[in-house]
Amino acid sequence: MRKGYMQEQEQRASAPTEAQAVSRRQFLGALAAASAVAAFEQLAANPQAVLAHYEEQIVQGTLSQSSADLKALDVLERMRIELLRALQKQPSERRWVMVIDLRKCIGCHACTIGCVAENKLPPGVVYRPVLEEEYGTYPNVARRFIPRPCMQCENPPCVPVCPVNATFTNAEGIVEMDYERCIGCRYCLTACPYSARVSDFGFTYTEEIPVIQGLLGTQAADDYERAPNFEYGKLYAREGRNSPVGNARKCHFCQHRILEGVLPACVTTCIGRATFFGDANDPESLVAELIARPNVLRLREELGTEPRVYYLK
Repeated sequence: MRKGYMQEQEQRASAPTEAQAVSRRQFLGALAAASAVAAFEQLAANPQAVLAHYEEQIVQGTLSQSSADLKALDVLERMRIELLRALQKQPSERRWVMVIDLRKCIGCHACTIGCVAENKLPPGVVYRPVLEEEYGTYPNVARRFIPRPCMQCENPPCVPVCPVNATFTNAEGIVEMDYERCIGCRYCLTACPYSARVSDFGFTYTEEIPVIQGLLGTQAADDYERAPNFEYGKLYAREGRNSPVGNARKCHFCQHRILEGVLPACVTTCIGRATFFGDANDPESLVAELIARPNVLRLREELGTEPRVYYLK
């Protein structure tokens, strides 16, 4: 009996108590958390490793929903990863917005030129002009540059005035044009409080330059201008009075690039890194972070148009 009693006491002594078991689990949990933090810090300290990490996830189709370590990346790479992550959601779950930092814009017009080249825009058609503004009271005055794409308003005044429903808001909130329906009445141009719409009168850059002059590249330039351009998922040839000649035209955030996981042309060509793009419905995205700042503004907010283009001043 004594031997059995001693064995029982030894077993009880060697068995961990409930408190000891909980303490051990807490220790292991803390150790795992510390290891994860250390791994994250090591990864974040190496931007190339971060990029490779996400590139692998892109290939495997397992893109992470966390973007904390994306801050270690170049801003363009961060926005590209966040764009690809947003594309995993349904269109109605995305809210594309653009943020423009007026403190960084130097008025170089690189975004304007990049947009013209990307969309093969003819003379007189500019989707993203850069305006100049003087502000202040003399003698404390200054000048700033204001890039002005389409505001992609949530309450677009251009939509209800169209008599043929040629302009509408798609599931992602981008205001589109249906060139086949547009009759060129220009009601939408008049209704837009931002002057973000223009008419295509069918001009070309080479029409006043006779090919017979033999100027170097004239024929190639003419062929390029008359080649079809791609917008809203279709090819449009600039021949005669075919669409989009005679239609209203506007910025569409380079929707054809977005759907392929590529940032808008104005974003990638900005040499001052003054333009940002992404999904505002992603609370961890760069644009969500920027539009939450106290120095953010939107143009003519008093009109109730709810523009999706924000400015940092």
